[in-house]
Amino acid sequence: MCGICGYISFKRNYIKSGERERAAAKMMADTMYSRGPDSGGEWVGEHAVFAHRRLAVIDPERGKQPMKRVSEGYEFIITYNGELYNAAELRRGLERRGYKFDTTSDTEVLLYMYIHYGDECANHLNGIFAFAVYDSMRQSVFLCRDRFGVKPLFYSEREDAFVFGSEIKALLKYPGIEARLDREGLCELFAISPARTAGCGVFKGIKELKPGHCMRISRRGICEKTYWRLRSAEHTDSYNETVEKVRFLLTDAIKRQLVSDVPIATFLSGGLDSSFITAVAAMELKKQGKQLSTYSFDYEDNDKYFRSTKFQPDSDTEWVPRMAEEFGTDHTYLVCPNDVLVPMLDDALRAKDMPGMADCDSSLLYFCREVKKRHTVALSGECSDEIFGGYPWFRDPHAFETPAFPWCYDLSMRKEILTDSVRRTLDLDGYSRMRYEESVRETPQYCADNAEERRRREISWLNINWFMTNLLDRKDRMSMASGLEVRVPFCDHRLVEYVWNIPWEMKNRDNISKNILREAAKGILPEDVRLRRKSPYPKTHNPFYEAAVKARLKEIVEDVNAPLLSVCDRGKLYNIINGEFDYGKPFFGQLMAGPQFIGFLVQVNTMLDEYDVRFV
Repeated sequence: MCGICGYISFKRNYIKSGERERAAAKMMADTMYSRGPDSGGEWVGEHAVFAHRRLAVIDPERGKQPMKRVSEGYEFIITYNGELYNAAELRRGLERRGYKFDTTSDTEVLLYMYIHYGDECANHLNGIFAFAVYDSMRQSVFLCRDRFGVKPLFYSEREDAFVFGSEIKALLKYPGIEARLDREGLCELFAISPARTAGCGVFKGIKELKPGHCMRISRRGICEKTYWRLRSAEHTDSYNETVEKVRFLLTDAIKRQLVSDVPIATFLSGGLDSSFITAVAAMELKKQGKQLSTYSFDYEDNDKYFRSTKFQPDSDTEWVPRMAEEFGTDHTYLVCPNDVLVPMLDDALRAKDMPGMADCDSSLLYFCREVKKRHTVALSGECSDEIFGGYPWFRDPHAFETPAFPWCYDLSMRKEILTDSVRRTLDLDGYSRMRYEESVRETPQYCADNAEERRRREISWLNINWFMTNLLDRKDRMSMASGLEVRVPFCDHRLVEYVWNIPWEMKNRDNISKNILREAAKGILPEDVRLRRKSPYPKTHNPFYEAAVKARLKEIVEDVNAPLLSVCDRGKLYNIINGEFDYGKPFFGQLMAGPQFIGFLVQVNTMLDEYDVRFV
């Protein structure tokens, strides 16, 4: 796992100003130091400059980047962020074709895969990745991103160069690239965020290479194409066969993702998803004579203030020790102090370059920093609810009847805090509806689906392409800002492809949420854990947080120069602070309500200020 960046121009010869280009590329890469604290490197070619920050996981000594190999007299150079989980098989196949390896790193495997297969290389990869290859034979640069966008990749097309990087902050170090917000960017910020439209970098002139896409930059211009997407088809396996196939695919994904030359751990909440991963990982490591390390997360004084709700029925605290004891893990309980949640909103914003999920982000950043003290790699349970239908909106009649993103039906809270002039300028409802309709039209349909199944497929598509990508981005940014690599076995594309076509009556048999996954867990998990109701990522229930984040917003509102006041109405913000504002309903998802909305506004102010954002 790493940070990558660079720039390309076929009108310039960068070698002539090599040291200057190397310094410029290093300055871009150094903005992402936390993504790769172990080492860094730069490469300057005639028409391209690459830079890299490395978090060493496989072959720490010899896997340094940018990496160069020569084939048939042509040079190929790669800068790569990610992990290949089928590297061993790919390597054996390449060796049979005559390729010789100097390292055990997956970077070298990936580079030779590109040399051998060209644009088609991504179809063979199982992993999470974003990479760029300079190809002297084709006189071009090839960019590629994994199927679900686990690893980020942004770019900007300039008159003098094509600029790319893992994070926006790296691009902003390139001369002439500035943080500018136009109407579309403001609509992304206030109508869509903390999610984000695929391909959109929010700031004007900054784009994102979409998940499942690749791109080639050459003298002829830029050519982008889709190399992978979900396909709808008939599901022909029986119920028992389906359960067995899900068990095999998930177990295989977990085992593949345990490959590491550094210590590995799992995030353990005691819920179905993290427990499945932990159980398989613990049993696999035990075969090797090793003990699995696990981590659980909670907040200071949550035991005093926790209240059961429909969406958060119980606390993880009674379930984590059950799993840790059952599988003999080396467990660490992490407790986030309440007084770090608000100050770390700024760190979380800097990690993501955008406002996010407020204290859900700042707490995750705190936890990842703590995990990093002992581990470099961890496995986490993201993506299960999106692919198996675990969220309430998979069953909610309102979600079926309302043509809107089910995690964000009502934008009134967002609109109400804007100044009159900004609210008149931005059609937030129209923008959200446009993005929603675009996505729904892209849903892969199956002709035999009835109306209900067709609608549920649309909701699944929205979840995978919006809600899931947002959570994956959050996990990548907070973990990599801590120098921690987090892997997501439920995001294995083979598993997602298979589950996508499992009919709802199997997924939800006997009206049991995520039934197929629970059936697949039989014999692996204790029965009480296997049948535990869903409980999402924990949040603090301590009123201290709400008071603290309101105090932070008050400081901002009382500063006449606060950039937030250029878009938000001071009086409405005071209403929030004084409790005269109805913010009890969720702002995003199931649990992000008033306090998280305030945290979001604090992050907006930090972004506008620290990134010197201009409105255009």
